[in-house]
Amino acid sequence: MAEMRHPGRQQQQHLQQEAPLVEKRERAAFSPLHSSPSSSAPSTPLLSGNSEDRLPSHKSLFRRAIFASLAITILLGAFFLPSLWDLINPPFLCQKDGIALRCPLVREPPSLWENPFSATTSWKPCADRRNSRSDFPLAENETNGYIAVHAEGGLNQQRIAICNAVAVARIMNVTLIIPLMKQDQIWKDQTRFEDIFDVDHFINYLKDDVRIVKEIPSWFSDKGELYTSIRRTVKNIPKYASAQFYLENVLPRIKEKKIMALKPFVDRLGYDNVPQEINRLRCKVNYHALKFLPEVEEMADFLVARMRNRTGILHPYMALHLRFEKGMVGLSFCDFVGNRQEKVMMAAYRQKEWPRRYKNGSHLWHQALQKRKEGRCPLEPGEVAVILMAMGYPKETQIYVASGQVYGGDKRMAPLRNMFPNLVTKEGLTTKEELAPFRKHVTSLAALDFLVCLKSDVFVMTHGGNFAKLIIGARRYMGHRQKSIKPNKGLIAKYLGDPTLGWPAFVEDVIVTHESRSGLPEATFPAYDIYENPLSHCMCRT
Repeated sequence: MAEMRHPGRQQQQHLQQEAPLVEKRERAAFSPLHSSPSSSAPSTPLLSGNSEDRLPSHKSLFRRAIFASLAITILLGAFFLPSLWDLINPPFLCQKDGIALRCPLVREPPSLWENPFSATTSWKPCADRRNSRSDFPLAENETNGYIAVHAEGGLNQQRIAICNAVAVARIMNVTLIIPLMKQDQIWKDQTRFEDIFDVDHFINYLKDDVRIVKEIPSWFSDKGELYTSIRRTVKNIPKYASAQFYLENVLPRIKEKKIMALKPFVDRLGYDNVPQEINRLRCKVNYHALKFLPEVEEMADFLVARMRNRTGILHPYMALHLRFEKGMVGLSFCDFVGNRQEKVMMAAYRQKEWPRRYKNGSHLWHQALQKRKEGRCPLEPGEVAVILMAMGYPKETQIYVASGQVYGGDKRMAPLRNMFPNLVTKEGLTTKEELAPFRKHVTSLAALDFLVCLKSDVFVMTHGGNFAKLIIGARRYMGHRQKSIKPNKGLIAKYLGDPTLGWPAFVEDVIVTHESRSGLPEATFPAYDIYENPLSHCMCRT
């Protein structure tokens, strides 16, 4: 009766006795030694023993294998799925939608509009300090003669020539006649010094450094021939000449003739072969003595105020120096996207303007590819847009465009305008009546662009040139807190040339690369242009 009452207990005891036997059979079945000739186990273990006893074991192992396979698949999928998806759908930089480019959004970084404060407090401007010692003392009421200088080119090239002219006058202890701003074949402008700069401030600010007069001395009778007479012109000055060259080769002729013209005068004074004081003097001229006329300054401030308040709410703004005019595109000898007719017309233009470089044009294709690979080609408007978006600038960014007539017109500008629609020029910020007084001189319009770019929250250049060089140098001199971005043009060539490189990698490269290309102080080296980086010559440690 007890056995009848407790059948479960007997079954439980029976199972406990059988468990070691089942476990032993399982170990024998899956042991690598089970097939040994000396083993007493059957040679076909998967078929041996009681099938009912083995069934739970097989199910358990099968489930374990399935779970393990799923876990491994999930882990591998999480690791490789993005790469597999990229291979199926390559993540190109941007998707083309008609004339527009659609790029993935990038999260706005915290340092989008300014350099870190900690990186901008080590240096301060000090070009206007007087040095107690001077290698070229200014003697009272004594001069070795007079020099007249042709300031050639556009406004910014003329500005550099003026700074150099003051430095050369100081080196030779001669009197400088206010430089003549020569009419340029491209600019076709006849602006005089006093039409754009405050001449009285210029003379008074530099009175302790160099003698400057407004007019050719009255005792000199051949005023009309000063700039044209061979006998009165020094022509053999090499580029980036040293201070010693002027003392040994130019000064004796000035002492003999009393008055001489220096022509040409573009880049006729070096940087590392002149005394420190002379480099500092050039910075003093550039950043302190050369002031635009009050009406030019006031109009520029007016444009800046309108840029910041275009939407009724104060916003920072970006200034973009877009160098993609026909002349720049032609002179670069780079290849750009365009139809057959455009390429034929550009080839004819290059052959006419630069026949020696063009020759028959057969060598230019390889040269163009190499230049683009090395990042020496002007950025197209669409390429600029892609870089700005990768940096994290939002579509709503207010952008002031300083440029001439863009090659390709509205069609070439369309990708940039679509991705950043808030583009505006000085003409778009003003009425015709407001801008009319400044249209008398091309250099006045250039001065407005210069000042609006100088005062922007972020300045972006797209190619080299005196305009961008002077802007970046001035912003560094003023404290380098405001960003001045020099895009790495080689990155665009790299990523557009290899479509397997995706947008995330491009964004990372752009951000990392441009951390050191935002206008922070840079270490100088011999022959470094002080107009772009005035750090060591014109700035002092705090």
